Amino acid sequence: MADVLIVDCTTGEVTTRPQTAEEIAAQEVAAQAAQAEADAKAAADAAAAAQLAATNQKLLALGLTQIDINTLLNAAKA
Repeated sequence: MADVLIVDCTTGEVTTRPQTAEEIAAQEVAAQAAQAEADAKAAADAAAAAQLAATNQKLLALGLTQIDINTLLNAAKA
């Protein structure tokens, strides 16, 4: 269990105390929320990468060169 550091800036007094059960629970909830957000971002990034690869293949099938495709993609990003 981690300790909580309390600093009184007016007196310079530093004290420590153990975390309460509520603080530990809040920290765990925050960690779970951060992990869920990271998982969602990873899934969205993977979907975007798959879409980009599929689009790339379709453009190659239409006869565009990879240079043409890269030029189109860079123009779309600008």
